[in-house]
Amino acid sequence: MKSTPRLAIAVVGAVVTAFSGSCGPGRQARAGDLFLDLVRAPDAVTVVTETGPLALAPTGGVWRAGGIEVAAGLANGRLLLELAAPEAAVKYIEARWDAAPPAGWKYLGDAWERSYGELEWQPPDEAREMPWYFLASDGRTTHGYGVMTQPSAMCAWRAGGTAVTLTADVRCGGAGVRLGPRRLTVCAVTARRGRPGETPFEAARAFCRQMCPSPRLPKDPVYGFNDWYCDYGKNSAESVLYYAAWVSRLAPDRANRPFMVVDDGWQAGGGTGYGGPWDRGQAGFPSMSALAAGIRAAGARPGIWIHLLTAQAGQPDAWRLAHDPRILDPSVPEVRAYVRETVARLRAWGYELVKHDYSVSDLAGYTRAAPRPDAVWAYADRSRTAAEIVLDHYRDIREAAGEDGIVIGCNTVGHLAAGLFELQRIGDDTSGRDWERVRNRGVNTLGFRAPQHGAFFAVDADCVGLTEAEAIPWACNRQWLDLLARSGTPLFVSFKRGALTEGQEKAVAGALALAARPQPLAEPLDWFEALNPTRGLEAISHLEGGAAPRRWKLMGKAVAYDWRACGPAAVR
Repeated sequence: MKSTPRLAIAVVGAVVTAFSGSCGPGRQARAGDLFLDLVRAPDAVTVVTETGPLALAPTGGVWRAGGIEVAAGLANGRLLLELAAPEAAVKYIEARWDAAPPAGWKYLGDAWERSYGELEWQPPDEAREMPWYFLASDGRTTHGYGVMTQPSAMCAWRAGGTAVTLTADVRCGGAGVRLGPRRLTVCAVTARRGRPGETPFEAARAFCRQMCPSPRLPKDPVYGFNDWYCDYGKNSAESVLYYAAWVSRLAPDRANRPFMVVDDGWQAGGGTGYGGPWDRGQAGFPSMSALAAGIRAAGARPGIWIHLLTAQAGQPDAWRLAHDPRILDPSVPEVRAYVRETVARLRAWGYELVKHDYSVSDLAGYTRAAPRPDAVWAYADRSRTAAEIVLDHYRDIREAAGEDGIVIGCNTVGHLAAGLFELQRIGDDTSGRDWERVRNRGVNTLGFRAPQHGAFFAVDADCVGLTEAEAIPWACNRQWLDLLARSGTPLFVSFKRGALTEGQEKAVAGALALAARPQPLAEPLDWFEALNPTRGLEAISHLEGGAAPRRWKLMGKAVAYDWRACGPAAVR
């Protein structure tokens, strides 16, 4: 994805106690320890308003200038950052710690929303943007630094040279936020020192749990069928019921039944991606409630996809984003009520799982988590940050889905969704016809974001798909199927009717049997060495690169895959 020069921080609603004491440059937790102490007052704070940058002057843990105040204080072992700006429209806060990151170590950041094949352990680079959190490791010791989940700002880190920098994007769309008298808790900085004997992967998992103390997780493993990569929106109630019966037949005879997810294409107005209204289906879907009942009768659990923020004919202009009237403005109270009503309708029809899509591209204008730095548009409610507005949008979806509903976010901001949604699509789309896209998107995201599984939500690395027989060679798809089935993460398949042989169907049945039961989380064994041969190219459109771990620990065994040649997996 394209890097934005400024993006940043997170939220926790708590009172900040001002930090006192000195903050010597490069201070570490203890002498000789390469763990950097970032849970302390930063050494410099700068804000960027709509009129330009402004360096703030420190006084006892509070930085002030031009009527703007940023406070840093400890609470529950975390560093809370607060912003007060009664008059100014603030866009960014930049906090810098004079603490030199170890030059011989490698660093791994997260992604704003889904990843796009770009994830990789890399040397320190002060220009590299690392959303939300980063890990620092020499292969033996791994430390974690980040912000707690559900912040009030978009947060990114940079580590290199003689400093670590956190940038908090507090914009309201592309414009500065106008807080008025309100005091904003921007984020809570947290850190974890690595422990002797743990692998980088184990340290990453532990740190993800630390950033999200209360994840919302599905009661049972989630698996099943999704009709996107076999039909790409050319679906119907008849095809859905066929696939529901197919996956039910191949699934194990267990109480935990597979899902049948009706993806894009069912809605009135048609796809792809847009359409609506969402109160009925297109001609091929005469009754959405009857379809849900039919899926259940076939032995599967009903799930459905939706693009909630598409504006519909007849909806008032005041509901729409001023700069893009195709998209609804989720800061408008009536839009929030409409979203809750729409999700509640899907649940009333009988769909147990709701997959909502496009909230990032709708609200950022393209597939990353924040508008471009030169964007000037704003939400209708200028008093709240984009992160706050999106977080409330996600809370509305959660509320409307109910306690028994399962929510999966796609093209959604994971650090905001953590603790609200049971599942999260962690990578861009795989494919039913392009193996390089599967390897680049699917294998890369599972390898580098698996530590979030069970800590933030259940991670969905996307489907094993096939649009027609051998559109993707079975030697390739079989390995991807095997990895997902043994990974302990959700498995969704999407095979075109009649595209598989009897032997291939047996392999799918075996994979579903594994996915239906809890399994240990897959651990990539060579992720620290896996390299992206096309680093620096535009990841969102380039599919030749992507660091793809080959060796994995799966269900207690070491398994090696050949992603390039798609040879057989070797178990040893």
